[in-house]
Amino acid sequence: MRIRGIAGWGGAVLFPVALAWSQVAGSGSEPYYSPSQAIAAMLSMSLLIGVLRRRPLLALVMMLLGCVFVVAFAGPGYQSGRSPFLPFLAVDLAVAFIVATRASRVSTVAVVLSLVVQVLAIAGFSSGQDLLTNVEIAVLAIATAFMAGRLLRERREHAAALRSRAVADAVTAERLRIARELHDMVAHTIGIVALQAGAAKRVIDTQPARAREALGEVETASRDTLSGLRRMLGALRLAESEAAPLHDLPGLADLDRLAEATTAAGVRVDVRRRGEPRPLPPEVDLSAFRIIQEAVTNVVRHADTRSCEVSIDYQDEDLTIDVADGGRGHGAAPGTGYGLVGMRERVALLHGDFTAGPRPEGGFRVTARLPLPTGVT
Repeated sequence: MRIRGIAGWGGAVLFPVALAWSQVAGSGSEPYYSPSQAIAAMLSMSLLIGVLRRRPLLALVMMLLGCVFVVAFAGPGYQSGRSPFLPFLAVDLAVAFIVATRASRVSTVAVVLSLVVQVLAIAGFSSGQDLLTNVEIAVLAIATAFMAGRLLRERREHAAALRSRAVADAVTAERLRIARELHDMVAHTIGIVALQAGAAKRVIDTQPARAREALGEVETASRDTLSGLRRMLGALRLAESEAAPLHDLPGLADLDRLAEATTAAGVRVDVRRRGEPRPLPPEVDLSAFRIIQEAVTNVVRHADTRSCEVSIDYQDEDLTIDVADGGRGHGAAPGTGYGLVGMRERVALLHGDFTAGPRPEGGFRVTARLPLPTGVT
């Protein structure tokens, strides 16, 4: 950074020397002011790029003074068509840069200052038809520079807004993902713990062995959930923007353990598989397990039944999940819970289909179809 500063201000120091040399060295080659002198003046103004980035108005003032020097050096007798006002194009480029990168107040000062100096310089060193033509060119050049700068500024601001929105959407999506994981993990365990604790309380005096077994199930479920929470909190502590690794989270391979724990809590879970079970993409595997877990949890908490049936159908392009029970239904009033909402969100993220509602014959059914990526066999 210090080297850049030295180079930038060094260019500002060399600028007047280079500008004067470009005019004096070329003054004797032709009897009139030549385009080569104007081009040399523009090139010498490139030495002010470092100052333009740090002190834009100071660099602009130095450019304007340099252009006035060029016009004064050419004098009022330059030949028509050999305009000394060409170096003002460098000023117009600087104005476009200032408008594109600086605040409106600084941009306004730059535009007005540049326009006034150019018009005064043209009025002092040209006359007749050349005066009107040169003023018109100057005004059009400033207007073009202003519009180009505004366009670049708006595009930059729009790109920044899109990036900010993308970051906000990513944060929201990650927050919802964490909320779904916490809900699905904790809700199931709380349901199992509540059932087992209630059973232990009822039989602790008459059947102490059964009570100890129920409390053992409570301990196991609690430890499993605590382990899952620790893994999730560990992932959240990582100083990375990526989501928690999916390979550490449960999948359909853990379904039998889920069924055993729920059956031990008093609600039998019959698991039926159709098709050929095979490895699934991590996001599909996790979502399928969580959907079944939440559906079974709803059966435990709301259905008032002793059993439910879980069907998994492995097809070529889809994985279909169906959880049905014969209880009294657990379609709670809208807005009273997040279970169905979380399941629907999981399915939507995978571009699948989801339905949930009472069965005509009684009970409740949850069905989800999860598309499988091409190549999963």
